[in-house]
Amino acid sequence: MKAIVQNEYGTTDVLALTDLPEPEAGPDGVVVRIHAAGVDPGVWHLMEGRPYLVRLMGFGVRRPKARVRGLDFAGVVHAVGENVTGFRPGDEVFGTCQGSFAEYALTTVDKIARKPGRLGFEEAAAVPISAFTALQALRDRGGVQPRQKVLVIGAGGGVGTYAVQIAKAFGAEVDGVCGTGKVDLVRSLGADTVFDYTREDITGTYDLILDTAGNRSLGSLRKSLAPRGTLVIVGGEGEGKWIGPVGRNLRALLIGPFVKHRLRGLFSTENPDDLEALRALIEEGKLTPVIDRTYALADAPEAIRYVSEGHARGKVVITV
Repeated sequence: MKAIVQNEYGTTDVLALTDLPEPEAGPDGVVVRIHAAGVDPGVWHLMEGRPYLVRLMGFGVRRPKARVRGLDFAGVVHAVGENVTGFRPGDEVFGTCQGSFAEYALTTVDKIARKPGRLGFEEAAAVPISAFTALQALRDRGGVQPRQKVLVIGAGGGVGTYAVQIAKAFGAEVDGVCGTGKVDLVRSLGADTVFDYTREDITGTYDLILDTAGNRSLGSLRKSLAPRGTLVIVGGEGEGKWIGPVGRNLRALLIGPFVKHRLRGLFSTENPDDLEALRALIEEGKLTPVIDRTYALADAPEAIRYVSEGHARGKVVITV
């Protein structure tokens, strides 16, 4: 099978389209014929091995343990292990794995769900990682409630486009912050007010702020919070090559006990219940993926390079 492989950390130059043996299901695995795979900033960080903290989190200190890049996907079940129930060859699924930039990938039943009938493979592949992050940030860390005022910073990006829609699905009043080229997109997703950060400042106060951009200080963000408001920090760049965006999460953790606001970070997790929750929102017409560009498998390095520039409108997808 064809796959995008890396044997060392580095720029996109370390990626190569290579022939590999097809994975075997074993007793508990599910082999999926990949039709499309999503690209998110996490793929870029794992490719570079930066911040260096990711290497210490089990991804490999000197070289990546998982040679094939890619995390989320949509495709068709090709083979299942003898202990697997609930899925069989031919089922259309979406979910996560280690190594989705390939023609076939090995995953497990706790990381997949049936593909929403409303979506094609490309759209479904754009969902898991970014939508997991948005859902868990708003619901679990932010405690979003109906009629709350919610602000999504980075509303035109991969996580942000889902966050605007999910907050609306929970009954919140949602405003967004983005650049000029994404204002119409964010408004079309249901945002009540959209701030173009290149031209205007944020006005008003919010019960919940979700910051996916990472380019504002905690102090400036707190000024836009209601007296008992909640700030949830997700991703973003900066903080250097050692800890990267984790630094903002650590500062929030240290400052949190001494201020009236709730300051919270997020490290999203993959789980079947949330994948089903996202599928339900999609089938109800409350959540729609936004795809900026699609690339062929051979052009995966260019797709990662584009995502790393931070200008994507929604998600970038690789077709296989």
